[in-house]
Amino acid sequence: MKPVDIFCAVLVAVIWGLGFVASRLALDELSPAMMTALRFVIAAVPCLFIRKPDVPWRVLIVISLAMFLVQFLAQSYGIAMGVPVGLTSVIVQSQALFTVAFAAIVFRERPTAMQLLGIAIASCGLLMISGTVGFDFTVGAFLVLMISPISFAAGNLLLRLANDAPMFDLFAWLYLIPPLPLLAWALATDGPQATWHDLTHMTWSGIVSMLAIGILTTSFGYWLWGRLLRLYTPAQVTPFALLVPFIGAASSAVVFHETFGMLRLAGMLTVVFGIAVMLLSRRTAAAAPAPTGAS
Repeated sequence: MKPVDIFCAVLVAVIWGLGFVASRLALDELSPAMMTALRFVIAAVPCLFIRKPDVPWRVLIVISLAMFLVQFLAQSYGIAMGVPVGLTSVIVQSQALFTVAFAAIVFRERPTAMQLLGIAIASCGLLMISGTVGFDFTVGAFLVLMISPISFAAGNLLLRLANDAPMFDLFAWLYLIPPLPLLAWALATDGPQATWHDLTHMTWSGIVSMLAIGILTTSFGYWLWGRLLRLYTPAQVTPFALLVPFIGAASSAVVFHETFGMLRLAGMLTVVFGIAVMLLSRRTAAAAPAPTGAS
């Protein structure tokens, strides 16, 4: 990879890692549904100037629901329910092992021995993390958050239905789908009065966080990642996503003073190591395409 593209890959990892912190700050002022809705309202602005890709609406809808609406709504609820931001950034990365597993089930793509080893290692890490549930967040919060990587993995595979579409155009139109159902969900769960109050009483911290999530983390981050995947093989690009949980955990420790017990820290490192084994194996490109680890 060219030095400038290596810089871009690291930049995306930094943006996505810091995005978890921005999400936590935004959730201090908005409900999970409203925060997720605004994320895509902002990210979808480019579709006003971009022609719809030659992809059927039904395909756009099913991809968007899995990869974006369900994934990020579950992530937002998990953080709002008390799962630490640093831990969230690691758990979301476990989408890689679910992607490989789903590809094996749906497409009969037999994982390599290294991928199976990576899945086993990452699964052990998740079990170690599960052993810390109940101390600072509930089992329910953990289960809700686990919907995020599972949905993300399903979205990765569904994305194959639109493989020929230009990456930036495709994602701009995928962002257009979540806002309306999310706004309806916010009004139904939070109530019109509370929703209006939250929107009209946002502080500068909340506004800047939302703009960062919508413009940088979602729209720009995915576009730049997609550009790199078109210039290089996934095997060259996806390992940079391993920086995301470290940046997310480090930044949350600085901003929110998060600390991790030995068992949880060991579990987080084990998950990341297992994902590294999977991503660095030669056939990962076939099983784990497209974006990885955005927040």
